[in-house]
Amino acid sequence: MSMPLIYLASPYSHVDVAVREARFRRVCEHAAKMMQRGSFVFSPIAHTHPIAVTGELDTGFAYWSEYDRKMIAVCDELHVLMLDGWRESVGVSAEILIADELGNPVVYVQDEL
Repeated sequence: MSMPLIYLASPYSHVDVAVREARFRRVCEHAAKMMQRGSFVFSPIAHTHPIAVTGELDTGFAYWSEYDRKMIAVCDELHVLMLDGWRESVGVSAEILIADELGNPVVYVQDEL
């Protein structure tokens, strides 16, 4: 059996740029640890935050929803990194629903490194 590809969901959007940056850094740290342990990980925040900042793209879920749906569809599991704000996150809630629709397992992960 091959290693599953994990979609790592985490909160991102916030009116405060510093909060978005902190969330980006934290999910990068978590994804790096997962990869060090041998996991295959796609984090939409870690992988697209620099593009969004450089290209001055919208940072809200509405802009990224179709992209995220496509990526969740190719992943085997969705892990939710329970950073502060994950329960209120429109994006995380939508990603969970998409994973459920596709039959992908959803795993909730504490923010403990």
